[in-house]
Amino acid sequence: MGKIEDMALLVEVVDAGGLAAAGRRMNLSPATMTARLKALEERYQTRLFNRSTRSIALTRAGEEFYHSALRVLEEMNRAEETLTQKEGVLSGTLRISAPSDFGRQYLSPALLAFSVQYPQVKSSVYLCEDVVDLITHRLDMSIRFGNLPDSNLVMRLIKPNHRVLVASPGYLEKRGMPQRPEDLHQQRCLVMECRGTLFNEWRFETQGEIKTLRVQPVTVFNDGALLRQWVLAGAGIASKSWWDVKRDVEQGRLQVLFADTFIGFNRNDKKQVGLQFVYPQRRFQPLQVSTFSTFFIDWLENA
Repeated sequence: MGKIEDMALLVEVVDAGGLAAAGRRMNLSPATMTARLKALEERYQTRLFNRSTRSIALTRAGEEFYHSALRVLEEMNRAEETLTQKEGVLSGTLRISAPSDFGRQYLSPALLAFSVQYPQVKSSVYLCEDVVDLITHRLDMSIRFGNLPDSNLVMRLIKPNHRVLVASPGYLEKRGMPQRPEDLHQQRCLVMECRGTLFNEWRFETQGEIKTLRVQPVTVFNDGALLRQWVLAGAGIASKSWWDVKRDVEQGRLQVLFADTFIGFNRNDKKQVGLQFVYPQRRFQPLQVSTFSTFFIDWLENA
């Protein structure tokens, strides 16, 4: 096998989390995978993986080779895409992540429409609440909420956004409308949790003064779409990004509370919080990535 194939094999083993899983992806037997990996290590006279009966992990040399291989494979794919796109056909891969609720409501249908228009683009979608490392997961782009700290990532605004507190009309009829933020202590509060962090410190701003209220959640979620389902079902009050509940509010299924004073649950939250694309820092952005970015922003105008 050539050097490019060896690099692709190593990257597949790392991404799949083991030889067997990588072999299933590549349609190769465990014996073949083991033999190829052994030949790769013999070629460079370097151990790339520490292996046991239950796990496989990169050595320091393997880690360096893995990241170098990623760059080589990415450049090769970009070169191939450039040749194809010169013929007027948009192609290549598009790997994108997004928060679960926003991804199901907006990204999924938009990407479906995009795939009809550009069938040669192969897409992979990853929905989760965590902030995913774009480099490690080989993502072309990610959709993120919030005011992001300074980083080496490239950002593009999608739409203005802000945080809201919402509840269903049925819930408010039963439990009563809270008049002051402190009244939330007597309400049923539904709260998100990500990576062990509980987002139960809700922030309010009045005449430039910020007040933080720590609510006691009756239920905790690590999935934004599930949290929204519970709010719609009348289970309590929750904090959401405006775009997650925009349709529900406009169609009367949810009602916004403390619209003039609530600002969010994160120290970086302000009256406006971001809704943006985030990209790895690159000199040249693949054409399918920039095309989908513009397509999605235009699509969202009518969502």
